[in-house]
Amino acid sequence: MTDAYLYAAARTPFGRFGGALAGVRPDDLATLALDAVLARAPALDRSRVDEVVWGCANQAGEDNRNVGRMAVLLAGLPVSVPATTVNRLCGSSLDAAMQASRMVETGDADLVVAGGVESMSRAPWVLPKPSRAYPAGDATLVSTTLGWRLVNDAMPREWTSSLGDSTEVLAERTGISRRRQDAFAVGSHERADRAWADGFYDDLVVQVPGAELARDESIRSGTSSEKLAALTPSFRPDGTITAGNSSPLNDGASAVLLGSERAAATLGLDPLARVAGRGTAANEPPLFGVAPVEAANRALARAGVGWADVAAVELNEAFAVQSLACIDQWGIDPDIVNAKGGALAIGHPLGASGGRVLGTLAKRLVASGDRWGVAAICIGVGQGLAVVLENVTGAGHR
Repeated sequence: MTDAYLYAAARTPFGRFGGALAGVRPDDLATLALDAVLARAPALDRSRVDEVVWGCANQAGEDNRNVGRMAVLLAGLPVSVPATTVNRLCGSSLDAAMQASRMVETGDADLVVAGGVESMSRAPWVLPKPSRAYPAGDATLVSTTLGWRLVNDAMPREWTSSLGDSTEVLAERTGISRRRQDAFAVGSHERADRAWADGFYDDLVVQVPGAELARDESIRSGTSSEKLAALTPSFRPDGTITAGNSSPLNDGASAVLLGSERAAATLGLDPLARVAGRGTAANEPPLFGVAPVEAANRALARAGVGWADVAAVELNEAFAVQSLACIDQWGIDPDIVNAKGGALAIGHPLGASGGRVLGTLAKRLVASGDRWGVAAICIGVGQGLAVVLENVTGAGHR
């Protein structure tokens, strides 16, 4: 067994639903992220890439037929470079990175690109096939943008509730107030806005040709708790979940470059971080929001460190309440979580978010010199993923 290292990360800016990236096909977004992360290693002979592992949650439209392989071909990589596409819903690209790191550790690969893509704007409507020819009745088009569709009647009803309604259940159980959720959301926008202004994302984000989008489109620099308090609950008349304290629908792609220690010579790069631990967990589907709690605890145990050692956390903010519930259960300082903004502001293009949090975490550790960090994400239908990174640059590596 050898160690797996993260060498580089890149992503597109994340566009709003129907916004600046709505006219861009998801396979083109994937191609852009793939090409951008490989461009971080200009000396690389791209035929040396052993595998591409790509995440995508939808795969019902232009992202069908193995969008990872489509990106390899569209990016002009040698046809000898293989690719696969994985689907673990919101966790797809983090799962892709975890799979890629295992390939490296077992010696099956020396150099792997992992990433993911989602265009929620371009997610198509689907129509179930009729059970017989020439049916006389009407049929209903079903949107594939978000959530379950064509649900099996054998599935318990409480498991198939919407993500928003499930999160209302979590809010009730945890007692996390609307005021606290809104304040958390405001903080996400403020941190993301400040990080962009400070140039943190300048070398992580590659612009999309033809799209007038200089930064993540969902960030609201002038939002406030007062403005969010005026929003109507989205799922229950007396609920606490609103459009302001939920992640938006988005379009975008992300990628990370993973390899063995000896891949440094092939890339002409020094590694940024070591993949020190991985964790997966599952629970009841309506409580998907807190599944990262156990996933991160398992990843830390496998890394041989504890929460007291962790200096940076990137937790995908599907909803403010689920993020707060995870932070509370971990018992960590909220200030170390999403210091450069989270998905409530940056956006959550499902298949791309895991790669975003992992790449952001690596850069945060390098910038701060801290040693240990955790990237985690919740997943619809009751799952969570987490990765522990160890900074291997400068004073951070001891």
